[in-house]
Amino acid sequence: MQPFSRLVVPGTLAIALAVIAQPAHAADQVIGTWELNLAKSKYSPGPAPKSQTRTYEAAGAGVKFTAKGVDAEGKATLVEYTASYDGQDSPIGGHPDADTISLKRVDDLTADSTLKKAGKVVITTHRVISKDGKSMTLTSKGTNAKGQAIDNVVVFDRK
Repeated sequence: MQPFSRLVVPGTLAIALAVIAQPAHAADQVIGTWELNLAKSKYSPGPAPKSQTRTYEAAGAGVKFTAKGVDAEGKATLVEYTASYDGQDSPIGGHPDADTISLKRVDDLTADSTLKKAGKVVITTHRVISKDGKSMTLTSKGTNAKGQAIDNVVVFDRK
Protein backbone atom coordinates (compact mmCIF):
# COMPACT_ATOMS: atom_id res chain seq x y z
CA MET A 1 0.00 0.00 0.00
CA GLN A 2 2.84 2.42 0.65
CA PRO A 3 4.02 2.69 -3.00
CA PHE A 4 0.49 3.54 -4.09
CA SER A 5 0.10 6.28 -1.46
CA ARG A 6 3.52 7.70 -2.35
CA LEU A 7 2.24 8.31 -5.89
CA VAL A 8 -1.35 9.32 -5.21
CA VAL A 9 -0.82 11.82 -2.38
CA PRO A 10 1.87 13.90 -4.13
CA GLY A 11 -0.05 13.73 -7.44
CA THR A 12 -3.28 14.85 -5.80
CA LEU A 13 -1.44 17.64 -4.01
CA ALA A 14 0.14 18.82 -7.29
CA ILE A 15 -3.26 18.90 -9.04
CA ALA A 16 -4.87 20.77 -6.13
CA LEU A 17 -2.11 23.39 -6.16
CA ALA A 18 -2.44 23.82 -9.93
CA VAL A 19 -6.18 24.42 -9.62
CA ILE A 20 -5.72 26.91 -6.78
CA ALA A 21 -3.06 28.79 -8.74
CA GLN A 22 -5.38 29.31 -11.73
CA PRO A 23 -7.19 32.67 -11.76
CA ALA A 24 -10.97 32.48 -11.44
CA HIS A 25 -11.27 34.35 -14.74
CA ALA A 26 -9.03 36.30 -17.06
CA ALA A 27 -8.27 39.86 -15.98
CA ASP A 28 -10.66 42.41 -17.48
CA GLN A 29 -8.75 43.85 -20.43
CA VAL A 30 -10.50 47.22 -20.15
CA ILE A 31 -8.93 47.99 -16.77
CA GLY A 32 -6.70 51.05 -17.08
CA THR A 33 -6.77 54.56 -18.50
CA TRP A 34 -7.83 55.38 -22.06
CA GLU A 35 -7.45 58.63 -24.02
CA LEU A 36 -9.88 59.67 -26.79
CA ASN A 37 -8.33 59.56 -30.28
CA LEU A 38 -10.36 62.21 -32.14
CA ALA A 39 -8.58 61.60 -35.45
CA LYS A 40 -9.82 57.99 -35.56
CA SER A 41 -13.31 58.67 -34.16
CA LYS A 42 -16.58 59.49 -35.91
CA TYR A 43 -19.44 61.27 -34.13
CA SER A 44 -22.85 61.42 -35.76
CA PRO A 45 -24.64 63.74 -35.29
CA GLY A 46 -21.73 65.44 -33.52
CA PRO A 47 -20.14 67.64 -32.54
CA ALA A 48 -17.31 65.64 -31.01
CA PRO A 49 -16.00 66.47 -27.55
CA LYS A 50 -12.69 68.29 -27.37
CA SER A 51 -11.21 65.58 -25.12
CA GLN A 52 -12.04 62.62 -22.90
CA THR A 53 -10.10 60.34 -20.58
CA ARG A 54 -11.74 57.13 -19.39
CA THR A 55 -10.59 55.18 -16.36
CA TYR A 56 -11.81 51.66 -15.65
CA GLU A 57 -11.03 50.07 -12.27
CA ALA A 58 -11.83 46.53 -11.12
CA ALA A 59 -14.90 46.44 -8.87
CA GLY A 60 -16.03 42.96 -7.87
CA ALA A 61 -17.48 41.21 -10.93
CA GLY A 62 -17.51 44.46 -12.88
CA VAL A 63 -15.94 47.87 -13.24
CA LYS A 64 -15.88 51.33 -11.74
CA PHE A 65 -15.92 53.77 -14.63
CA THR A 66 -14.97 57.44 -14.69
CA ALA A 67 -14.90 59.61 -17.82
CA LYS A 68 -13.57 63.15 -17.56
CA GLY A 69 -13.46 65.45 -20.51
CA VAL A 70 -14.30 68.68 -22.24
CA ASP A 71 -17.38 68.86 -24.46
CA ALA A 72 -17.59 70.64 -27.83
CA GLU A 73 -18.55 73.90 -26.10
CA GLY A 74 -15.59 73.80 -23.72
CA LYS A 75 -17.52 72.64 -20.64
CA ALA A 76 -16.03 70.06 -18.28
CA THR A 77 -17.80 66.68 -18.26
CA LEU A 78 -17.83 63.86 -15.74
CA VAL A 79 -19.64 60.53 -16.15
CA GLU A 80 -19.40 57.80 -13.49
CA TYR A 81 -20.83 54.37 -12.73
CA THR A 82 -20.03 51.09 -11.05
CA ALA A 83 -21.59 48.05 -12.72
CA SER A 84 -21.19 44.29 -12.98
CA TYR A 85 -21.25 42.30 -16.22
CA ASP A 86 -24.56 40.71 -15.21
CA GLY A 87 -26.95 42.60 -17.49
CA GLN A 88 -28.61 44.35 -14.52
CA ASP A 89 -29.25 48.10 -14.59
CA SER A 90 -26.89 50.24 -12.51
CA PRO A 91 -27.15 54.00 -11.94
CA ILE A 92 -25.00 56.23 -14.14
CA GLY A 93 -24.19 59.77 -13.12
CA GLY A 94 -23.45 62.74 -15.36
CA HIS A 95 -24.59 61.16 -18.63
CA PRO A 96 -26.76 63.62 -20.62
CA ASP A 97 -28.83 60.89 -22.28
CA ALA A 98 -29.19 58.11 -19.69
CA ASP A 99 -29.73 57.36 -16.00
CA THR A 100 -28.85 53.62 -15.97
CA ILE A 101 -26.40 51.30 -17.69
CA SER A 102 -26.18 47.51 -17.93
CA LEU A 103 -23.10 45.55 -19.00
CA LYS A 104 -22.66 42.11 -20.55
CA ARG A 105 -19.33 40.50 -21.35
CA VAL A 106 -19.15 38.85 -24.78
CA ASP A 107 -15.56 37.56 -24.45
CA ASP A 108 -12.21 38.64 -22.98
CA LEU A 109 -11.96 41.62 -25.35
CA THR A 110 -15.60 42.47 -26.00
CA ALA A 111 -18.53 43.79 -23.97
CA ASP A 112 -21.94 45.29 -24.69
CA SER A 113 -23.73 47.99 -22.75
CA THR A 114 -27.26 49.28 -22.75
CA LEU A 115 -28.10 52.78 -21.57
CA LYS A 116 -31.62 53.64 -20.46
CA LYS A 117 -33.48 56.80 -19.56
CA ALA A 118 -36.54 56.34 -17.32
CA GLY A 119 -36.51 52.60 -18.11
CA LYS A 120 -36.43 53.04 -21.90
CA VAL A 121 -33.41 51.87 -23.94
CA VAL A 122 -31.79 54.91 -25.56
CA ILE A 123 -28.28 53.77 -26.57
CA THR A 124 -26.51 50.45 -27.11
CA THR A 125 -22.72 50.25 -27.29
CA HIS A 126 -20.45 47.45 -28.49
CA ARG A 127 -16.93 47.75 -26.97
CA VAL A 128 -13.96 45.93 -28.52
CA ILE A 129 -10.38 46.04 -27.27
CA SER A 130 -7.68 45.28 -29.83
CA LYS A 131 -5.77 42.02 -29.47
CA ASP A 132 -2.60 43.95 -28.58
CA GLY A 133 -4.54 45.80 -25.86
CA LYS A 134 -3.48 49.24 -27.11
CA SER A 135 -6.78 50.53 -28.49
CA MET A 136 -10.49 50.31 -27.74
CA THR A 137 -13.34 50.96 -30.17
CA LEU A 138 -16.86 51.81 -29.02
CA THR A 139 -19.67 51.58 -31.57
CA SER A 140 -22.82 53.27 -30.25
CA LYS A 141 -26.30 53.48 -31.75
CA GLY A 142 -29.47 55.00 -30.38
CA THR A 143 -31.15 58.32 -29.72
CA ASN A 144 -29.82 61.23 -27.69
CA ALA A 145 -31.83 63.50 -25.37
CA LYS A 146 -32.54 65.86 -28.30
CA GLY A 147 -34.20 63.01 -30.23
CA GLN A 148 -31.35 62.79 -32.74
CA ALA A 149 -30.15 59.41 -34.03
CA ILE A 150 -26.70 58.47 -32.70
CA ASP A 151 -24.27 56.45 -34.81
CA ASN A 152 -20.82 56.89 -33.24
CA VAL A 153 -17.57 55.00 -33.67
CA VAL A 154 -15.22 56.23 -30.97
CA VAL A 155 -11.61 55.10 -30.60
CA PHE A 156 -9.51 55.31 -27.44
CA ASP A 157 -5.78 54.64 -26.98
CA ARG A 158 -4.42 53.08 -23.80
CA LYS A 159 -2.35 55.54 -21.77
